[in-house]
Amino acid sequence: MRKPRVLLLSEGFGTGHTQAAHALASGIKKVSPHIHSRVIELGKFLNPTVAPLIFSAYRKTLSVQPKLVSLLYRTQYNKSLNGFTKLALHRIFYTQTAQVVAQLKPDAVICTHPFPNAVISRLKRQGLDVPLYTVVTDYDVHGTWINPEVNKYLVSTPQVKALLEIRGVEPSRIQITGIPVHPDFWEAGDKATLRQESGLKDMPTALLMGGGWGLSFDEEHMKALTSWADRVQLLFCLGSNEKMIAKMKEMPCFQHPNIRIYGYTREVSKLMDVSDVLITKPGGMTCTEALAKGLPMLFVPPLPGQEEENCEYFVQAGYGQVIHSAEVISKRFGELCDQHSAQTSAEEKPSSAKITKSKSTYDPTCCAQAVHDLLFPTTTELTNAPKERFTAGITATPLSGTRIPF
Repeated sequence: MRKPRVLLLSEGFGTGHTQAAHALASGIKKVSPHIHSRVIELGKFLNPTVAPLIFSAYRKTLSVQPKLVSLLYRTQYNKSLNGFTKLALHRIFYTQTAQVVAQLKPDAVICTHPFPNAVISRLKRQGLDVPLYTVVTDYDVHGTWINPEVNKYLVSTPQVKALLEIRGVEPSRIQITGIPVHPDFWEAGDKATLRQESGLKDMPTALLMGGGWGLSFDEEHMKALTSWADRVQLLFCLGSNEKMIAKMKEMPCFQHPNIRIYGYTREVSKLMDVSDVLITKPGGMTCTEALAKGLPMLFVPPLPGQEEENCEYFVQAGYGQVIHSAEVISKRFGELCDQHSAQTSAEEKPSSAKITKSKSTYDPTCCAQAVHDLLFPTTTELTNAPKERFTAGITATPLSGTRIPF
């Protein structure tokens, strides 16, 4: 019997959407090893030359003209992609999507970005017979996520579910699962052991992250951070921001034995385990990973759009605080040092209460389990090979002729 197949489609606008897709694929494998998953950044896969240019232009616009991005986000907030836009996306950028689906023959398509979500929705209107599940990767939902062809929305919170219902999505098509994170984040590691293995000191530790594109602080915040280096261990995780990494390594204020500077790394889970606080921009994925680890957060001022909404959610829920000034950093670091002293005393005196991380009700396994349950709605799993779901009548320009490995 052929293994069930799940095709996860994302886009490279930022790193969080694709990161969520890979996290969900890994989670599905852990929950159901017999399910085969394939993650594709659809635009880059179909247009390897043009797509990186578009993503680079988006990134530059976001950094140079954030107010313009914010204006576009707000003015289109309650609007789905119209028919003309969906047609243009398909004809210009996604012309071979139907052929990809035809070759891979998935039993379900999961989208973690609005663009492939819109493209698959259009194909379903034309006759594609395959379930479409949409994972909303933030703590808000923009109108561009919404399409009537989506069979199930997997969302982060009851608030996002309510926003979808206000826009006319039936409650039965929405399931609250939380944003998926990689199984590495499903459990917390032992802090003392991991610090020792990593050559880190047993002292208050702050992890500073900015997502795959790296983190930028203004001069005031940098001075506030490095002024604590004698008392707080600082771990800078800067992603692919090579210019920032090179610049920081040359600055005297970062030449301190308690400061570590990392580029892109696959050890984020361990870095969170050894840390006492996370300082980050409020991206949906990074914040959810910290939530799964029970790690308190401080937020740099968010980028326009989804990050503003993410920030509002986590602050209101009590999981984080915005760095409005350098005093916020100093206050929090002072608390960390006091807590570390109290914890050390508690270890020396067993009768004293120890300080522990606060835990949320977030279940990191939920999204992967939900996909399994959608594929196998009863206790009896598939016993027959699934029917061919890609129906006749949907044409596409043939691919290069090579089979896409699933």
